[in-house]
Amino acid sequence: MIRESPASTMAWVPPATFRMGSDAHYPEEAPAHRVRVTGFWIDRYEVTNREFAAFVAETGYVTVAERPLDPADFPGAPAENLVPGSLVFTGAPGPVDLRHFSQWWTWTPGASWRHPRGEGSSLRGLQQHPVVHVAFEDAERYAAWAGKTLPTEAQWEHAARGGIDGATYTWGDAPEPAGAALANFWHGEFPWRPDAGYGSSAAVGSYPPNGYGLFDMAGNVWEWTADWYTSRHAEAPASPCCSAVDPRGGSERDSLDPAQPQFAVPRKVIKGGSFLCADSYCLRYRPAARRPQMIDTGMSHIGFRCVARGQVS
Repeated sequence: MIRESPASTMAWVPPATFRMGSDAHYPEEAPAHRVRVTGFWIDRYEVTNREFAAFVAETGYVTVAERPLDPADFPGAPAENLVPGSLVFTGAPGPVDLRHFSQWWTWTPGASWRHPRGEGSSLRGLQQHPVVHVAFEDAERYAAWAGKTLPTEAQWEHAARGGIDGATYTWGDAPEPAGAALANFWHGEFPWRPDAGYGSSAAVGSYPPNGYGLFDMAGNVWEWTADWYTSRHAEAPASPCCSAVDPRGGSERDSLDPAQPQFAVPRKVIKGGSFLCADSYCLRYRPAARRPQMIDTGMSHIGFRCVARGQVS
């Protein structure tokens, strides 16, 4: 049983068969295929700092970013990095080579959900912003406390589409028109000069909802899902019908990155893009878009929302 009535805090997503993935964008989104999902409730908003603080106050939970590091787990790492912390977007002083993301991401000691920009920073004015610097375990523990779960990738994508099957964006096929603020993605010159009002997270619900009444399914912060990452979707079945009900992707072993054997950390799928998604660099504030994220790593642009199965009341 969830802790609050879903009528106000959650939206009902009806059962459907929908087209998941895309053959027209990044390779990890292919192949597009038909998926059938059962109905479920999903949070209207990303989990906020205020809500996560209530969970921590009740349980005493300590997030991954706040825990001491064991040097044995990080052979060769500089001593200054072997302290609790997280990755923080710091921007660049001017135009940079977009192939090297280290120019705008900085390992920041003391960064955590409580201190989103590092030691000395606070949540002042950010209570209604999505909680960030949460690893997969943190999101999963919150969901269990709330009597919910994390969405599967199929659930998340079906919900993000808002009933518009196969559309490129949460609002349709056309890009955001000039002057229309439809989602919190990067507007301006990435990664150094955002337009006014962009370049950071926004309070949840600051942009229009999709067809299911869900906010920030495009941009704001990436969101954890329950599925292990694989580099492509499973091939569509030979049957003209559809794939299995609410399929889960991959396995823990398959989620490892063979190109980075030094990082033997499983990865989960994150969805939705973030305030850092720029058309010139990361056109991933789309329902089909997906990225791998190591389960032990939170960042300043990754959060989550929860689901509840069935007709819960």
